[in-house]
Amino acid sequence: MEKALKLFSGNANPALAKEICGYLGIGMGAATVSSFSDGELRVQIEENVRGADVFVTQSCCQPVNNSIMELLIMIDALKRSSACRITAVIPYFGYARQDRKDQPRVPITAKLVADLVTTAGANRVLTMDLHAGQIQGFFNIPVDHLYATPVLLAYITKVFGKDLKDLVIVSPDAGGVERARAFAKRLQANLAIIDKRREGPNNAHIMNIIGDVEGKHALLLDDMIDTGGTIVQGAQACADKGAKSVWAGCAHPVLSGPALERLQQSCLTEVVVTNTIPLNGKDQQCPKLRVLSVAPLLGEAIKRIHGEESVSSLFE
Repeated sequence: MEKALKLFSGNANPALAKEICGYLGIGMGAATVSSFSDGELRVQIEENVRGADVFVTQSCCQPVNNSIMELLIMIDALKRSSACRITAVIPYFGYARQDRKDQPRVPITAKLVADLVTTAGANRVLTMDLHAGQIQGFFNIPVDHLYATPVLLAYITKVFGKDLKDLVIVSPDAGGVERARAFAKRLQANLAIIDKRREGPNNAHIMNIIGDVEGKHALLLDDMIDTGGTIVQGAQACADKGAKSVWAGCAHPVLSGPALERLQQSCLTEVVVTNTIPLNGKDQQCPKLRVLSVAPLLGEAIKRIHGEESVSSLFE
């Protein structure tokens, strides 16, 4: 007998979970996720999950620590309710930037979060656009790593149409070159790299551009936009080098601190993001934001995991 497919959601991004359910043609799993007066979280699964193939969607977005604890407690509740298999669907994996010891006496928090998810009882993980690919190796369970590339590609191809020959993909730093190169290859576009010197947390200084952007449409591509400093400085550097227009694209719109104001006041034409993190009206405050949905991509991956089919073929 085939295992029942059930999908539950924490409070981080319920709108995305509902979209995924719509794609799969199933109802959202019933669960109470609330808190006691002292801030402790309370979770109760309100339906039978014994022997079911269960997926829990939760992005590690603000408030980050609450979101992570919700995910862990939900996984534990499902495990104790005899779910057959539990897959943690984490569209945005928090603490991913703390993936190595880049200074003395600092933690590798991404590894700690991976250990917590595994210890809580997850049997596998489905995530998107990890900040660093090696984070997959932090887990001792299977990890399906999706990319927002197909969603972004479809939109960029539609927007630029015949102007694709004048498009250059720009990596905002050396670490993102592989991502930008793969994107440029799919579009048969040229590649440029910004030589960035970081002076401290959330503080970057742009040096120069390696590659030609003069007279071109420049698309700055990154995995996330946090405070917006890197993208805005990179956009200005491209404009100063004679770019015809400057666009930005990313999977995860963290958009903390002064990000919205910076983006709106920048020379950027449009900032294309996905809904791995809910914007909660930020796109109204910053009209330059264009939000694309990754629900069909996640939904198809969930369908394939449930059916024991290949997920990597989504990108072939």
